[in-house]
Amino acid sequence: MAQDLTDVPAVADTIVLSRNVIPLDVAARDPEARGVAIRDGRIAAVLREDAIEAHRGPQTAVHDVGDRPLLPGFIDVHAHVEVACRAAHGTVDCRAPECGSIDDVLSALSEAAAGERDSPWLVGQANLFFDRKLAEGRLPTRDELDRVSRDVPIALRAGGHITVLNTRALEVAGIDEHFHPPDASITGKPVVVRDECGCPTGVVKEMDNLLPIPPPDRDQVAEALHSGIRTMFTEHGVTSLGEISETVTGIGCMDDLANAGRLGARVGVYLWAPGTMSLADACDWQSQFALTAGRDHVRIQGVKLFADGGYSAKSAAVKRPYLGEDGHCGDIALTEEFMAEALAETRRAGLQLAIHANGDRAQEWLCDVIAANGGSPAGGMRTRIEHAGNFRPERETTESWRRAGIVPVPQPVFLYTFGDYFSDYLGPYGDLGRFPFAELLADGWRLSGSSDVWVGSEREATNPLFGVWCAVRRESYTGHVIDPEQAVTIEQALRMHTIDAAAVMGLEAERGSLAPGKLADLVVLDRDPFTVPVDELPRIAVDAVYLGGERIHRREAAFAAGDA
Repeated sequence: MAQDLTDVPAVADTIVLSRNVIPLDVAARDPEARGVAIRDGRIAAVLREDAIEAHRGPQTAVHDVGDRPLLPGFIDVHAHVEVACRAAHGTVDCRAPECGSIDDVLSALSEAAAGERDSPWLVGQANLFFDRKLAEGRLPTRDELDRVSRDVPIALRAGGHITVLNTRALEVAGIDEHFHPPDASITGKPVVVRDECGCPTGVVKEMDNLLPIPPPDRDQVAEALHSGIRTMFTEHGVTSLGEISETVTGIGCMDDLANAGRLGARVGVYLWAPGTMSLADACDWQSQFALTAGRDHVRIQGVKLFADGGYSAKSAAVKRPYLGEDGHCGDIALTEEFMAEALAETRRAGLQLAIHANGDRAQEWLCDVIAANGGSPAGGMRTRIEHAGNFRPERETTESWRRAGIVPVPQPVFLYTFGDYFSDYLGPYGDLGRFPFAELLADGWRLSGSSDVWVGSEREATNPLFGVWCAVRRESYTGHVIDPEQAVTIEQALRMHTIDAAAVMGLEAERGSLAPGKLADLVVLDRDPFTVPVDELPRIAVDAVYLGGERIHRREAAFAAGDA
């Protein structure tokens, strides 16, 4: 809970001075502001020039960053941190554009197959919509992966919803012409793609967590998290994360790293049910494991469910049929009975419910169920619908959000990742309502920005300033500008990644802007996002990051010898 320190005269532990303070809170905007005073990990005051000396004592550390902008730390409300860190640490990077053809992919996998590995499997990380991003316009085949090896099981994960397996991987997984996938997995309805003879082609959908790929041990997870959070998040100025959990081991490693002062961000965990544990166990998580680092560092924030799958697997539940799929519109993976139970149990446990629903049909169905069960709780624990706002072809979908009282959680980075491809899957219907951010903001919706980083995310996805660029520039992977009338302003895009993101998690009182009483999570940029050309936004460097007033990142090249 934020403390009101404005009336308490005090000497600061640290003062950060800047002639360009960007508070990202209209109420706190002050053109005369020249920095912040920090005491006990919180902002004691936003300082004007004439107030600096009143907060400076003999032990106060003063960091003067000159004209460089000072902003609140960025907040990524939806990230698969453990998954992304493990992917960066233990898979073969096959992503386009560096791997721009199938031959490039096979070369990368062959080089890795010839070297040493920790796992008996060879796992490649490829982009979402990988078939659209390779020169051949298709995924590699099972036979092509067999050219790399017929002895080593190979899984090429094209995002989190579709994977290509070689023959050996199919054998190890027990997937043959007689195999019947379960009715549901933890990310959607599993599908084994077959040829005209009924034999598996090697392509499987929504089955990654059903494959017998050995998990890393605890030490490997801890190392992956320590290095991955720093390089993917801290160095980009992200100070708070909404983590969609993967394993209890990973949550424990984050807690250990926080206790050792090595985590690099604050983490609010959404327990993935049933991916990490059952709904019942998630709502009674204290009986499953303990956290000791403190709620300001690692907390259990909520529960995450999957209502449908992904567009790349044609498993997002939409209102119009996918092209060439004989009327198939995707599948809803939950039942009304389970949703009613989830709503009731998470409310009793004081946890926020976050539900993956890509398709407009899935979102409307969810909202009908939520409304029938009393609507979303008021305040910071309002039910979240993840990906609402990415594709909204009809306004009635938004009206269902309003009736249910949910919080939409879109991802501006997906505009770049696959904004061009909706029509490839849905025809003209797919050209409607792609990331309609300007319209949603004008209608009074408060939007956040997040990375949803997972296996196969674009390399830039965890950089919030890339997300800002996506929301402002609206340029796709193929270079097209998508629906430019839906562009937002720089300030709106920055708010999506700071104060409006904090509001999604119910944390606006303590994070997301520069104001007295809030946690002293700060970033210093090398250039002003309001004055650089728009296409320079993703290339703005983060010169320093403060977490609770402690500087945890300093870009050495940005500071001359002797600078603070």
